[in-house]
Amino acid sequence: MASNVDAAELQKFGDLAQRWWDPAGAMRPLHEMNPLRLDWIDRHAGLSGKRVVDVGCGGGILAESMAARGAEVLGIDLSPKPLRVAELHARESGARVDYREIDAEALAADQPGMFEVVTCMEMLEHVPDPAQTVAACARLVKPGGWVFVSTLNRNAKSFLLAIVGAEYVLGLLPKGTHEYEKFIRPSELAAFARAVGLEIAEMTGMTYNPLTRRFKLGSDADVNYMVALRKPA
Repeated sequence: MASNVDAAELQKFGDLAQRWWDPAGAMRPLHEMNPLRLDWIDRHAGLSGKRVVDVGCGGGILAESMAARGAEVLGIDLSPKPLRVAELHARESGARVDYREIDAEALAADQPGMFEVVTCMEMLEHVPDPAQTVAACARLVKPGGWVFVSTLNRNAKSFLLAIVGAEYVLGLLPKGTHEYEKFIRPSELAAFARAVGLEIAEMTGMTYNPLTRRFKLGSDADVNYMVALRKPA
């Protein structure tokens, strides 16, 4: 299988590694959305006691929080600097998370059907072939298990809010974090999922209020959205 990695993307997030756990820094939006997405995942899958792999785990914000809910978590990424930060933070916090520098495709070849929950959050818009990553997630999950994905919609509103607003006006993210052409419409993501036998259980929008600095779930999926996918038993 062809490598599904963009070296420039790995470098981009490697450069941010030392600021990953600063809730007021470059990763502030991830810190602010994490409680919401964690609760959403837990509500569907019941994380306690489940074997979970977090694909594109970065510095481990979601991975650690899932472990705190009682999950057995493996975080995987191909950017070594964030992984080292994740490992160091886990040692400092006492979080029981394993980390590996490996991509989803290679792990799926090695451990197919070994996870009850697969998460791939804020990652698909950073790989050359998102359909290939979705297929790897489908191979990783057990029959009856869950795959959770979050990404950005592709339309004029998402360009204005997620790039112009978030990166250039409000400074919520470093300039150049996202490339509009890599955003994924919900219909496209649904097609990727159906092609590999995953069923859509729920699709929800996630909106941000810059005044309150709070995310909330709802029907507005014009910019950020999350999808809960199920592999038939």
